Amino acid sequence: MAGLHFEDFVEGQVFDHEVRRTVSEYDNTLFSCLTMNTQPLHLDAEFSKNSIHGQRIVNSMFTLALVVGVQVTELTLGTTLGNLGMTDVAFPRPVFHGDTIHARTTILSKRVSQKRTDSGIVNFLHEGFNQHDELVATCKRTALMKTKSA
Repeated sequence: MAGLHFEDFVEGQVFDHEVRRTVSEYDNTLFSCLTMNTQPLHLDAEFSKNSIHGQRIVNSMFTLALVVGVQVTELTLGTTLGNLGMTDVAFPRPVFHGDTIHARTTILSKRVSQKRTDSGIVNFLHEGFNQHDELVATCKRTALMKTKSA
């Protein structure tokens, strides 16, 4: 698999992911409906005209999933054994239909698993930016990663 193993990660390492994704109205509507999120800020253009944003905003859970997902092919494809948690999730700016999102991942820390011999724990910081390089999402994620000997 293409993903990096536990040993490949270095604390402080930064990855600026080349894959970008323009978010469409369809993405937002489908994700909101699939997750049963009927918030009119995501689905109702007339309602949203009178909101503080003046238009619909993209479902923040979609934004989070996109920012975390962008790194998979480059960093963790086939080498993640599972997500252990996410903390410090924030959305400093809204995402709108037509925004193009790019992401950066920083390796915060890592340690050998105390319970498993085939893996280690890596702490990632994922940051998402719009086409104006404005921060739109941030998340710290802890994942159980395969070792090369696994």
